[in-house]
Amino acid sequence: MASSSLPRNVHVSQHPCLLAKLSQLRSKDTNAKETKALIHEMTLILGSEALAKGLKISEGGKDKSPIGYEYTTETISTSSISLVPILRSGLGMIEALQTLLPFPASVHHLGLFREPTTLQPVEYYNNLPYHQAPAHQNLAAAEIAILLDPVIATGGTSQAAIQTLREWGVKRVIVISVLGSVGGVTRMAEEWPENVEVWVGGIDAECDAKGMIKPGLGDIGDRLFLTIGK
Repeated sequence: MASSSLPRNVHVSQHPCLLAKLSQLRSKDTNAKETKALIHEMTLILGSEALAKGLKISEGGKDKSPIGYEYTTETISTSSISLVPILRSGLGMIEALQTLLPFPASVHHLGLFREPTTLQPVEYYNNLPYHQAPAHQNLAAAEIAILLDPVIATGGTSQAAIQTLREWGVKRVIVISVLGSVGGVTRMAEEWPENVEVWVGGIDAECDAKGMIKPGLGDIGDRLFLTIGK
């Protein structure tokens, strides 16, 4: 699927290793352990691409090399960053981002599920800290939220998550996803286009009547946690 047909704030990876891993992940024969490893490895690639554009380096203090030469350090402030996985499947992406970031970043969870009949998102869990200042500015909100959701099918869940993060008070949202549909990614990317950047590993054309991407990846949450057929 040509990325030219997608909104300008959507970035589809062309990394050869990621594309090969995506084919492995699609297979019905890929077990839970392999699924977890592939999600982690693909998130490392996508995260590297997303953070290269989405974060800025700043000058730190002075340090010395092992042989005594002084140099100026460069660093990233992670105090303004929050990782926000969408439960359950987003949990499989956290470790990769924590590996990439040079210092720990806070992790806040959003629980959203898709109602089977209407396919509309329903929020059931939210642990974003709401500490209101006198002027109603949420001082606990991160400047940058990195939203982790492996699959963007209809786009409703990610769209609702972006709405929640915007209400929380974030200034920018970086979405990282392994696979999306054209319609779902477009819907989500257009929710707050001036402040949302979407990084996705692959794009499939459409969803079926049940809201599952074709050919897709199946239910990643079920595959990760061995709850297929629940």
